Amino acid sequence: MTDTSCGFVALIGAPNAGKSTLINALVGSKVSVVSRKAQTTRTTVRGIVIEGAAQIIFVDTPGLFAPKRRLDRAMAASAWGAAADADVLALLIDARQELSGSAKTDRGAASSDTPHASAPHALSEQTETIVRALNESTTRKVLVLNKIDLVDRPTLLALAEKLNATLKFEETFMISAVTGDGLDQLRERLGRMMAPGPWLYPEDQITDAPIRALAAEITREKLFERLHDELPYQATVETDSWKELPDGSVRIEQTIFVSRDSHKKIVLGEGGRTIKSIGTAARKEIAEANDGPVHLFLFVKVRANWLDDPERYRAMGLEFPKS
Repeated sequence: MTDTSCGFVALIGAPNAGKSTLINALVGSKVSVVSRKAQTTRTTVRGIVIEGAAQIIFVDTPGLFAPKRRLDRAMAASAWGAAADADVLALLIDARQELSGSAKTDRGAASSDTPHASAPHALSEQTETIVRALNESTTRKVLVLNKIDLVDRPTLLALAEKLNATLKFEETFMISAVTGDGLDQLRERLGRMMAPGPWLYPEDQITDAPIRALAAEITREKLFERLHDELPYQATVETDSWKELPDGSVRIEQTIFVSRDSHKKIVLGEGGRTIKSIGTAARKEIAEANDGPVHLFLFVKVRANWLDDPERYRAMGLEFPKS
């Protein structure tokens, strides 16, 4: 017999549902990158939370969408693989986005910035696809409606009712990952759903991601933040070297891989100003994650076929799809 419990909760949802923001908020520290660019999360990221005697291992997964490219298929496989291994599946829904296609206000189309009140007429195509897939799973499931600060309560209740009529959830939670509303109840209830057993990680560990992998993800986040509109999705970052120096600081060398010469010019910017600003922002956050000063050196390389290179997929922690 044991007084502790432990288990895995996979966060499943469409791109930009807020999974990375939620896992960071639950953990209380940055373990997953956040960007307004869709499909920023490319592989599973684990965040570890202690709730009473329970250790909850949250698994942030790539957003689920109709895969078209090889990278898309690899990300989808990673997400569904994490779902298959989880003890609880948490379907995260961006309530505002889910309602924006069908909900109307007296002024016409629903505003993206203000609450609206009309009940949803139909689920989005993305959500319907995910729900159909989840219907085939026997794993325990909970529904998490996110961004409740942007949607009024009658509308949220109508959306929750529709989703629960489509798929049987054990619990429904209404939260805002940004404001923190509802997160205490979510953690507490999921903690009670964990099975008795020993903890898998030390009490003070918040993620299983190596720091050099997290550092590469932080730089990729800053890359997309700075160049959201100019740079296509086909860019990745790898940490080439990590050397601890005698003064306690760390020297880090990273490579940004892009697929075209024109993309390299965008990343560098005039006189190198763009990559310098990316490096400055990334260095600050990497230093916080590493709990010590860092010296970050960024390089940009063109690799036209990197999306078809198995080595790049292994570096990202993804299985390379054969077709």
